[in-house]
Amino acid sequence: MSPTSRQGRSRALQVDGAGGARDGRTVTIAEIARKGGVSPATVSKVLNGREGISRSTRERVQSLIVEHSYQRRATSSSDSVPIVDLVFDAFDSPWAMEIARGALAAAHEAGLTVSLTSLSEAGERASWFDHVTGRGTRGVIVLLSRFSARQKAELRSRGLPFVVVDPRGEPDPDVPTVGATNWSGGLTATRHLLGLGHERIATIGGPADLLCSRARLDGYRAAMEAAGVEVDPALVRLGDYRVEGGFSETMSLLDLPEPPSAIFAGSDLQALGVLEAARLHHLRVPTDLSIVGFDDLPLSAWTSPALTTVRQPLAEMASAAVRLLLTDGAGADRSVELATSLVERESTAPPGGTAQWGRR
Repeated sequence: MSPTSRQGRSRALQVDGAGGARDGRTVTIAEIARKGGVSPATVSKVLNGREGISRSTRERVQSLIVEHSYQRRATSSSDSVPIVDLVFDAFDSPWAMEIARGALAAAHEAGLTVSLTSLSEAGERASWFDHVTGRGTRGVIVLLSRFSARQKAELRSRGLPFVVVDPRGEPDPDVPTVGATNWSGGLTATRHLLGLGHERIATIGGPADLLCSRARLDGYRAAMEAAGVEVDPALVRLGDYRVEGGFSETMSLLDLPEPPSAIFAGSDLQALGVLEAARLHHLRVPTDLSIVGFDDLPLSAWTSPALTTVRQPLAEMASAAVRLLLTDGAGADRSVELATSLVERESTAPPGGTAQWGRR
């Protein structure tokens, strides 16, 4: 490169008032350091998750990195350690175990190791960026209920590829994702109950701000509308995808003057709560109350009675996320949606009837 071209490139990298380079290029570490009143070595430490920096300095540098859209060159696979990071809100459910199982299988096939981070652990929520960066990971699989634009920018600034599994909000076209056909699953579950002769069908969904919750509820409504059955607003409840939420909402539903004859729970864990509430109300499942869950966790085949549920291919979703991560989200399959399917067991029957399905 000639001296003239070097000078031209240097001028091109000067930062304008908004923080971006005038020619659209990413600002340099030196520019970030100057604006933050720190050394380039300090900026490098922040980018690499190194220790020895005060919290206030780290946060100031991180803010500048995001503000000026600094993006380090992605680390090549030959330079990175053979680790894939899975980041959960909490690793305390069979759902998380199934995700981890699928990721472990795909990572093993690719000669990689999986590292699990639970943000419920003390200190992890504030420092997980630094932890995964410091390991030199190949990439991050994100399974968070709240994954902000700032967090995305933080990962990009470090040159870390990432994939979001079961995205909680509206999909970002620039972010590789893996999900399931939640709308179709809600439709199938409700159609199954309608086909058995139920009309007073309740549903207990998840939080209203989660994309999967809205999709499952929309599928429920679509099935009811197509069957010409009016949805009673009193039968539509929002839970938290946990046992406790399913239990409390079902206790309320069963105390209605006209309780439901069937309940579609938005998760298998909520369905466990439904089963317990039915037991406390001295109801027989499925004779007095039919129940459908969602996920097909291993435990759903071992409840009493065995749970009819919508299978969400959790392990396959995690495996797909690992493969997508290793291609850096490139190609036509940047976003993947896997099919759901109904698994009929013993917890559903016609109103007043008995299930004919064996344990599966």
